[in-house]
Amino acid sequence: MPKILVVDDALADRALVTGLVAKWMNSTVFEAVDGRDALSKIEIHQPDVVLTDLHMPVMNGFELVTAIRQDFPFIPVVLMTAQGSEEIAAQALRGGAASYVPKRRLADDLFCTLDQVHSTLLGEQAQAQLMHFMTRTETSFQLHNDLTLIRYAVDQCLNLLRCVPLGDETERLRVGIALEEALENAYFHGNLEVSSVIGYDLSQYSAVAAERLLQLPYRDRRIHLDVLIDRDQAQFTVTDEGPGFDLDAVLKSLDPVSEESHPGRGITLMRSIMDEVRYNSAGNEVTLIKRAQGEDE
Repeated sequence: MPKILVVDDALADRALVTGLVAKWMNSTVFEAVDGRDALSKIEIHQPDVVLTDLHMPVMNGFELVTAIRQDFPFIPVVLMTAQGSEEIAAQALRGGAASYVPKRRLADDLFCTLDQVHSTLLGEQAQAQLMHFMTRTETSFQLHNDLTLIRYAVDQCLNLLRCVPLGDETERLRVGIALEEALENAYFHGNLEVSSVIGYDLSQYSAVAAERLLQLPYRDRRIHLDVLIDRDQAQFTVTDEGPGFDLDAVLKSLDPVSEESHPGRGITLMRSIMDEVRYNSAGNEVTLIKRAQGEDE
């Protein structure tokens, strides 16, 4: 069973989050009232994931992310953000947080966010030692519209990423999360055009996606993933066969009153974690680049 540390100075919020997290994979949940308390609990319990609020006394969420990154680099941190804090979340992601979830959407988004972070953490470890000595690799995938295949592709890329000096293990996991966001955007928003039917209401995504997997033209579309990795950087190009989207319109939606937008959340994650994110003019292809940062621990 996963061990999760929930950090929040507000008793009511902490109780709410703890109750939700306890239902995820029958997790063992520990609590901390601020960042300093969290660090002492991490030393004792060694949690698999830390779920923390941003605004706390003594040591806030930003400072906690930095401290965990330095002292416990293998433990990913997920931030809980208040309404209107999209830019704050982006800043924390740049500082080393693995992901984030808006507090107003905890009931809807928390489980899938934890699933994503935890599955990335437990990604394929085979041949891990050998991958540190790889100097260059180039490969391409043509994926059916299948979330399981997407997960397998991310795990494979995470394994290959071991040859790129990224500073620590958490950074490698963060790159995997950004790549998975790009692939899932290609799946939902690109090939299946789910958001064109229901907007960004995630509660209806699975049902609409399941229908479209059986319908033309959606069912025959593919997701193309091109990977080029060497000791200097990793480059991932994700292309879907959908009609594309208006990137400028999505970027304009990333304002303080629309932090729950999708694919806006995915774009925020990608731009905060990767060194470079660029789209083609049609909006159906994104290239993610992560450059080497230093020697791995």
